[in-house]
Amino acid sequence: MKRPLKPEEARLWSLVTGTVHPLPGRKAPSSDVPSPSWGGPTREASGVGKPPAPPPTRAGLRPAHPPHKGEGKDRIEPNRRHRIVKEREEIGARLDLHGLTQDRARAVLEAFLKRAFDEGWRAVLVITGKGVQGDGVLRRHTPEWLAAPHLAHIVAGISEAHRRHGGEGALYVALKRKPRD
Repeated sequence: MKRPLKPEEARLWSLVTGTVHPLPGRKAPSSDVPSPSWGGPTREASGVGKPPAPPPTRAGLRPAHPPHKGEGKDRIEPNRRHRIVKEREEIGARLDLHGLTQDRARAVLEAFLKRAFDEGWRAVLVITGKGVQGDGVLRRHTPEWLAAPHLAHIVAGISEAHRRHGGEGALYVALKRKPRD
């Protein structure tokens, strides 16, 4: 036999069920949990039970979304990214941009991508670093450089690297197949 839920348990369960959404094509189940009726102030009313607000960001330091974590038109397809992460699709080469100026980093990056494409590599790793507070200049600009029109015939997509390959401080770059001659 089930015991009835205590008011605090019912409140907590309602918070949990409020964050769950049904799968497409399915309807949400009816709630069997009664609302707390003990009459005292709830934790929500006192502000204790509310989820914490996101940390404030200083203007210009952090982008609203991390670069290419899987959104946008030039991202790597999820299955291909999974193969790269699991090293089923080989990372052909790695480029570390630490310590380079923006101009030098862009030139080195473009030359590296052209060479990797010519050699037939299908995926490379570009290490940008995170910067001092996670707002590194190279980290911010590298996705823009990779999306340049003159590299469109080379770059198939980009995505943030897995933690073991550098995480937020590195990018997977998927390269297009070299056309047959």
